[in-house]
Amino acid sequence: MAGRRSLGRRFGWLWGAYAVSTAGTWLAFDAFALIAVLALDAGPTQVSLLAAVGPAVGAAVSVPLGPWVEIRRKRPVMIAADLIRCGMLLSVPVAFAAGRLGFGQLLLVSVAVAAADITFNAAAGAFLKDLLPRRDLLVANGRFEATTWTASMIGPPLGGAAIGLFGPVTTVVADAVSYLLSAIGIRAMGDAEKHPVRPHPAVPRAGDLLDGWRHILADPALRPLFLNSLLVNSLIMAASPPLLILMVDDLHFAPWQYALAFAVPCTGGLLGSRLAPRLVARHGRHRVLLTAGALRACWPIGLAFTGPGAPGLALIMLVEFGLITCCGVFNPVLATHRLDRTPRDRVTRTLAAWSATGKATTAATTALWGVLAARTGPRTALALAGALLLATPLLLPRREHATGAGSEPAPVTVDSEGG
Repeated sequence: MAGRRSLGRRFGWLWGAYAVSTAGTWLAFDAFALIAVLALDAGPTQVSLLAAVGPAVGAAVSVPLGPWVEIRRKRPVMIAADLIRCGMLLSVPVAFAAGRLGFGQLLLVSVAVAAADITFNAAAGAFLKDLLPRRDLLVANGRFEATTWTASMIGPPLGGAAIGLFGPVTTVVADAVSYLLSAIGIRAMGDAEKHPVRPHPAVPRAGDLLDGWRHILADPALRPLFLNSLLVNSLIMAASPPLLILMVDDLHFAPWQYALAFAVPCTGGLLGSRLAPRLVARHGRHRVLLTAGALRACWPIGLAFTGPGAPGLALIMLVEFGLITCCGVFNPVLATHRLDRTPRDRVTRTLAAWSATGKATTAATTALWGVLAARTGPRTALALAGALLLATPLLLPRREHATGAGSEPAPVTVDSEGG
């Protein structure tokens, strides 16, 4: 780590809190689905319901919280969201140990955790914008992105091993503890946060619920990026279940091969997140968004041509590596651009609206692609998702717009490790 530029002690605590909670999340990846199958004998319909309804309802529940969080200090909200996630998750192993765990409880916990996720992330975005100068935001978002891909590479295999050794609720306990540690880390930052200026009236109005969407849709740069992100993310995620069916059921890949096919390419996320600040410094933010956003849409169509054996596994890993590398560049640049174009008094509502819409759209698209794969076969579903993705670059902004929020574009600072 020698030569990596410090962003300050308080950012260090925030980054550490993010790292530990992200590690817990990926360690418990698909834990609820496994518990439903292994402990509750749930069928495919219930597993699909758990995967789709929990995040979608959680997104709807989180929307009214955006205006309420906007007029409050963000650090206490983040701590509360962490403790809520910890408490809700711990209820699962407690009920399991007592022999009283049911599908309804899993669904309720899934909704609560999804709502707390969106609330935490929206508050954290606003907190980050106040914590760091604008020139450091891309470096910070690059570090968050690298942390996400590291956790996604290591977490699921370790979680699968833990479930095999200790039972299906083990990783849920670890995830709950990770949120507790995150809350402790955020509290250790110290209370130097400014009190937000409260509007009049201080109590949020019903119309405030739509302010996040109003800002996104009225901004000529954010609107196309929002629509592009909705389509790209939902189509990428919707293709995951058909790919699982194709690999495991049709082509008879072993579970460890399926895990390997997605763990190794996550190194591309690390590479992309480290390159992002350097690319922006050299080519400019708009060009990087346009190029990386277009390139990430070109890879998934290759999954429809997956064959058996080592060549098929190599093709999947190549496609996923290319896709994840492009996402690793695009995501932190988008996150920074979104913060720059959003006024401070609207950051929480904007991020909550963006995240809630994304979760709901992904849930709906995933359910639709499940039906499509059942009717036409997984390869056809993958091909259609890939073909639609090829059209998504048309939604990217074609020209650069002046930076929003009433300020000039910030210089890009690059640390010695590229992010």
